[in-house]
Amino acid sequence: MSCSICEKRKEKRFCLAVHGRICPQCCGEQREVTLDCPTECAYLQQAHEHEKPRSIEDFDPSTLFPKVEIGDRFLYEQEHLLLGLSYALAKSARADRGIRDSDLTSALTSLAKSYETLASSGLHYESPVTSLSQQAIAAELQQMLKEYREAEQKHLGYTRLRDADVLRALVFLLRMGLTRTSGRPKSKAFVEFLFRQFPEQQGTVAAPAQSSIIVP
Repeated sequence: MSCSICEKRKEKRFCLAVHGRICPQCCGEQREVTLDCPTECAYLQQAHEHEKPRSIEDFDPSTLFPKVEIGDRFLYEQEHLLLGLSYALAKSARADRGIRDSDLTSALTSLAKSYETLASSGLHYESPVTSLSQQAIAAELQQMLKEYREAEQKHLGYTRLRDADVLRALVFLLRMGLTRTSGRPKSKAFVEFLFRQFPEQQGTVAAPAQSSIIVP
């Protein structure tokens, strides 16, 4: 039997993306490029395990919010905020299995721009998001922030979370997501990472319980 993609080479593995058998070469060349590979694919998982993380220096500095500084003290003090936002990302990706790394990073970028304006001028500015998937991700992140502030109000009697802290948290996750994605058009390496941090339990995403998420 020949590969269902190239129709030339011999098929040797079953592809979940095409629901057929393909050759190793097509699997390697088309993975997350033309093939919308599900995270459950064993070949995809093996490939991600052997890929080296991308360096933050490989990206255009202007896309990384260079003016936003994030130190170790911030990561320690805002651990629960980072966990909550990461959980919201994982929850979004669980709800829509079509979500890719680019959807997560685009939503984080859009929301970070809004909070950058809010933190610097106090003005509410909604950065346009055209994708329905990205809108859903942004809404999930905003809902998490709303619940976070409500929890602070309940336990402390006031809200201490600043817009500048939210901006730093969003930028941290954006930078982490960019270094963890493979860079291919349909990559889900960052999605896989989030799924490992927050595994599914009886049809729901497990709530955050540890701080391993903040270690890139």
